[in-house]
Amino acid sequence: MLEEINKATEVIKNGGVILYPTETVWGLGCDPTNDTAIDRILEIKKRPENKSLIILVPSEAILQRYVKNIPEVCYDLIDFADRPLTIVYPDAQHLSEKLTAKDNSIAIRLTKDEFCRKLMQKLKTGIVSTSANISGNPPPVAFHDISEEIKNNVDYIVNLPDRKGTGTPSQIIKIKANSEVEIIRK
Repeated sequence: MLEEINKATEVIKNGGVILYPTETVWGLGCDPTNDTAIDRILEIKKRPENKSLIILVPSEAILQRYVKNIPEVCYDLIDFADRPLTIVYPDAQHLSEKLTAKDNSIAIRLTKDEFCRKLMQKLKTGIVSTSANISGNPPPVAFHDISEEIKNNVDYIVNLPDRKGTGTPSQIIKIKANSEVEIIRK
């Protein structure tokens, strides 16, 4: 796994797009501050620019880098989540504007996946994470579910083909500026 982390780190640092496993599905990832790499992901997925992407982070410390003020309720939500949880936070910072919504919110998941955590710890940053499928098609749970079109358009494919996600997308909860909680996806 270490060799794969090193190779993926190099590609991301050089502005590339990787294909990698997460705890839910196989995903496309890149540096969350690199506009060109983010545009490439949108192009690969044939996804409209106005549809938001999420980022993964390995720790609360990295989460705090990207969100100005984290409402206290978020820590409870993270601690008690029984499956992957993406939270849409107000007041994003230090990220590409291509990732933030019109209200400057950002969707972030604190991942528990070992590969993803180790990759981001090596990068010392979060990574963009979106399912590795053409927009509108089902997300790939296993490597063999990924289309050749996706595979042919990334800069690096993490060589962990036996890794399989749960197939269950993360829950999505939006935290509004007044700390009100809105469930977007259960």
